[in-house]
Amino acid sequence: MSFLVLDPTPEKAPPQGQLAPRLASLEGKTVGFISNGKEGTKGFFSHLERLLREEHGVGQVVSRTKSNYSAPADAAIVAETKGWDAVISGIGD
Repeated sequence: MSFLVLDPTPEKAPPQGQLAPRLASLEGKTVGFISNGKEGTKGFFSHLERLLREEHGVGQVVSRTKSNYSAPADAAIVAETKGWDAVISGIGD
């Protein structure tokens, strides 16, 4: 008896994206939080916002929650990120 083993990986690697340039500082910047809407993100983002403001001088924090926790962020949220200096996406399982 013989077995045929199939490799499900693609033959070519997908194109690599480019990393966004790092900010020199968070001082006075706008940071956006994108939550998946699960309970665990509330406390995490609340604590993170405090740290960012107190220790890094972040000027504004914008919080948004996806309409579906298992789907990509809504188009309106993605469009809004263009006005933010940094984005943090979190899950709360």
